[in-house]
Amino acid sequence: MYWTKLFIPTLKDTPQEAESASHQLMLRSGLIRMLMSGVYTYLPLGLKVLNNIKNIIRQEMNATGANELLLPALQPLELWLASGRDQDMGEVMIRFTDRRKRNICLGPTHEEVITDLVKNNVSSYRQLPLVLYQIQTKFRDEIRPRFGLVRGCEFIMKDAYSFDKDEEGLKNNYNIMYDAYHRIFKRLGLDFLCIEADPGVMGGNLSHEFMVPAEIGEDIVCSCQGCKFTRTFSEEKDITCPKCKTGMKKVNAIEVGHIFQLGTKYSVSLGANFVDQTGKSLPIIMGCYGIGVSRLISGIIEQNHDAEGIIWPKEITPFQVIIMPLDVTDQKIMDKAKSIYDALEKKGIEPFLDDRDERAGVKFKDADLIGMPFQIIIGKEFLKNNNLELKVRRTKEKIIASFEEIVKRIVDNG
Repeated sequence: MYWTKLFIPTLKDTPQEAESASHQLMLRSGLIRMLMSGVYTYLPLGLKVLNNIKNIIRQEMNATGANELLLPALQPLELWLASGRDQDMGEVMIRFTDRRKRNICLGPTHEEVITDLVKNNVSSYRQLPLVLYQIQTKFRDEIRPRFGLVRGCEFIMKDAYSFDKDEEGLKNNYNIMYDAYHRIFKRLGLDFLCIEADPGVMGGNLSHEFMVPAEIGEDIVCSCQGCKFTRTFSEEKDITCPKCKTGMKKVNAIEVGHIFQLGTKYSVSLGANFVDQTGKSLPIIMGCYGIGVSRLISGIIEQNHDAEGIIWPKEITPFQVIIMPLDVTDQKIMDKAKSIYDALEKKGIEPFLDDRDERAGVKFKDADLIGMPFQIIIGKEFLKNNNLELKVRRTKEKIIASFEEIVKRIVDNG
């Protein structure tokens, strides 16, 4: 992709409404734009990052044997009345009556809808276990949207649901998802914590939260720097690790994932039963597994930025390398830029060519701001000795080398 063909409205100044580093950088680098408080448009670079995150999640979810589907955003309120959660959600739920006088809500989550689907299509133990998931937009009337994509009124979530005939099956699926979540967050380049948590309004007996340490995090956890034991923070004077007896550190964190052993909370209230081997009708045993997909962009940037801009981890970056010809009016420089572009594409590396007729300083600042892992700089020195400059965004390391050596370096690290 060439810069002149892509819509990237970067900003020199930090928007006043942006409270956090990630929010500021998402706006300045042209990833997103706010339509109204808590509601954002994903611009081309932001959408590429979002899709890369979705792809990683899909790969790991599919590897567990889960089936992807897509549930409706419009939900009949009667399902929520049946589960009793309409009162739990309160004013956060966006409700309305349509022209047919049906009471409807915009889905804040999908436990009721998925349970109703399975209730009407699964009846025998032979159809279990079953794991279904989706990646979809949720809607919540947040009283105080904050930090860009961290807390919004419209956000994207991955939610998975397991259906089993017994507790043993639930525990097995729960452990499979637990391990898959660890793989997902590692691939996203995140430093994360996993803690046993309160199931809250979701219900069930056991749950784990996946937390990303970040200054803007609205949750506080205690983490041991030695044995890595982590727990939720409570107002205690003595925060000593129960495992290794050393002091624990209070850490602000963003919740990016939560998994629950729901049990029969929803299957009993909504009548989702199955017939076992003996012919007895029993409630299906459920688990629920959520990831805040759009929120992950904020968490990743909070952990991967410096004073100049974003530093993307290699698996989710919009492009692996930005090629910067410093004088686009010089045909030799542009020919070399295009040849590098073609060579990287053939090697399976997606390049981005800054073909704008801009000053070198502007290109350098924009390249650091949008944060691709590698920058190839082609200037007047190339015309003298045929060498190129490679800059590693994360370490700021600069390498002067031949075209072949630089391509190899990028391919080996891509």
